[in-house]
Amino acid sequence: MPGPLLDNHVILVTGSTTGIGRAIARRCVAEGARVMIHGRRERAAQDVSRELDDAASYVVADLEDADSPQRIIDAVIDRFGRIDGLVNNAALTTRSNLDTIDAATFDRIITVDLKAPLFLIQAAMPHFRAQGGGVVLNIGSINALGGEPNLLPYSIAKGGLMTMTRNLADAHAHEQVRVNQLNVGWTLTEGEQQTKQDDGLPPDWETQLPERFAPSGRIFRPEEIAAHAVLWLSDEAGPVSGAVYEIEQYPMVGRNPEKEL
Repeated sequence: MPGPLLDNHVILVTGSTTGIGRAIARRCVAEGARVMIHGRRERAAQDVSRELDDAASYVVADLEDADSPQRIIDAVIDRFGRIDGLVNNAALTTRSNLDTIDAATFDRIITVDLKAPLFLIQAAMPHFRAQGGGVVLNIGSINALGGEPNLLPYSIAKGGLMTMTRNLADAHAHEQVRVNQLNVGWTLTEGEQQTKQDDGLPPDWETQLPERFAPSGRIFRPEEIAAHAVLWLSDEAGPVSGAVYEIEQYPMVGRNPEKEL
């Protein structure tokens, strides 16, 4: 029988105090990994780390701060002595479009969603090289392919992340560093549950989804995204690098739903 997928791996998951990031951290530990939890709020980071017991530690840092990527990677090395995988999950999803976007909001989203992942990878690379390899998994979004009108800067950032994934995969494959991205579809996190209510939907909106958005009758659970993540972080993925994998319940390219009059 094969062992756990991530046995003896050390994985950093940014934005892992809630939602998809927390689910990935939990699943990594279940698959044998030790995990560094990251978040902006110490109490939340402590709670997740305590839940995962000796398999986890935590670091608190705001990714808007320029020194945070290096501090986070240093914390992983100080605690565990190595880093085998980096999951760039943390992101801001602030609503805005062409009419409402301002420079400060744009800069903030690009900093957290695109700039911070780049410099986290840069800070991790010397350790990957010293160890003979490593894995980066960027958590993107189907919005990278165009995006919702009211998610303009978020969509731009995720599109940039997708290009960065492919660029770095090509540049560093010879160093045995794999870089891949999951473009995640609509997922029922606590944040999304509240956001849609703030947008004016009823409290049980997730039970009333039109078929064109959820052919299966529901949207994804964070735990399902985590199941995909651990595979891509593990050796079971083989040498695949530069892949952008869409997690959605219908094809994102060429979809043409039946017109209903």
